[in-house]
Amino acid sequence: MTPKTPYELFEHDDAAPIKAWTRGVALEDEAKAQLRNVAKLPFIHKWVAAMPDVHWGLGATIGSVIPTHRAIIPAAVGVDIGCGMMASRTTLTANDLPDNLHPLRRAIERAVPVGMNSHQKTPAPSENAWKKMAPAFKRIMGKHPKIGQKSPEKQLGTLGGGNHFIEVCLDQEDRVWVMLHSGSRGIGNMIGRYFIALAKRDMATHIRNLPDKDLAYFEEGAQHFEDYVDAVGWAQRYARKNRDLMMRYVLESLARIRALPKFESHLEAVNCHHNYVQVEHHYGADVWVTRKGAVRAGRGEMGIIPGSMGARSYLVRGLGNPESFESCSHGAGRAMSRKAARRRFSVKDHERMTRGVECRKDAGVLDETPAAYKDIDAVMAAQTDLVEVVHTLKQVVCVKG
Repeated sequence: MTPKTPYELFEHDDAAPIKAWTRGVALEDEAKAQLRNVAKLPFIHKWVAAMPDVHWGLGATIGSVIPTHRAIIPAAVGVDIGCGMMASRTTLTANDLPDNLHPLRRAIERAVPVGMNSHQKTPAPSENAWKKMAPAFKRIMGKHPKIGQKSPEKQLGTLGGGNHFIEVCLDQEDRVWVMLHSGSRGIGNMIGRYFIALAKRDMATHIRNLPDKDLAYFEEGAQHFEDYVDAVGWAQRYARKNRDLMMRYVLESLARIRALPKFESHLEAVNCHHNYVQVEHHYGADVWVTRKGAVRAGRGEMGIIPGSMGARSYLVRGLGNPESFESCSHGAGRAMSRKAARRRFSVKDHERMTRGVECRKDAGVLDETPAAYKDIDAVMAAQTDLVEVVHTLKQVVCVKG
């Protein structure tokens, strides 16, 4: 008898195989069809890998790993370029936290603009970081002025909206961590949309058989390929620096709270993308690997897999599984759309599901309520061959974008 694999294998005559780490978690038909469309592209290397948090997305499936020969699909990278996670352990413990955690949440909200907001006056660390990034940005804008710009220097060190968040968490030993989730903000969105539109325009002139127009791609040597690689790489660096700065501002804001003792931080820190593209070597070839809602999990590499705003999150160490192209999930993954969550759940439901967490408890965050997401423990159980858990975190404060 053939041993049971940890993944489900889907094979089609007209497409590359799909290996899906979805045992014990739902794989919606729409996501499966979207994965198959990606697998039909002629430049897929070996197969497409789907992570346990996989669900339908705009352009390409969220929770997918797409290795490609000499081509990149801008919509698979998406518009939240470089979105990812950062976590830092402090010397604080649960006993150091005050009974009333509301002042901690308010301090974080004052230190880091959320939603569509930017810094009114660019803080010195953000300004200094921007000075280093500005020359490359000006070069990109010089070639593609239609990208436009919305004061990217003022958005360095800001959270954004949607599912982005900042949390104060306790680990399995009651040690205090700060964890956050954000990306390249408005400028990454504009870069993504601009090049997605360019790819669609280019495809319309010479490719007629795309399985989905959102899978328009740039081939190496094509007019806009190198410019896209340059711009997406810059946006990924911007996103990483954005998280670094936010973490600094959060920790500084907590240090000013009199109810907390003095503490140190960055004892352990992880900063990882989960929406990005880069060149990697897999199965004898250098290929472009696009992780759309997936984390690199090379052997020994640290990553972060967050749950919902009422569930556990995990800091993990990669096992370097080659079949997933050394990848793992980027979170729990949505179980339903934002509109469906807003229709289904009430503020009382949300209050019940976030009991014990200092966070917003109003209608504006119902699309982020815990039950809108898959069970993070089922997601983790489906990828034991991809990562091992190092720390288990449970939030006590959550700031939503």
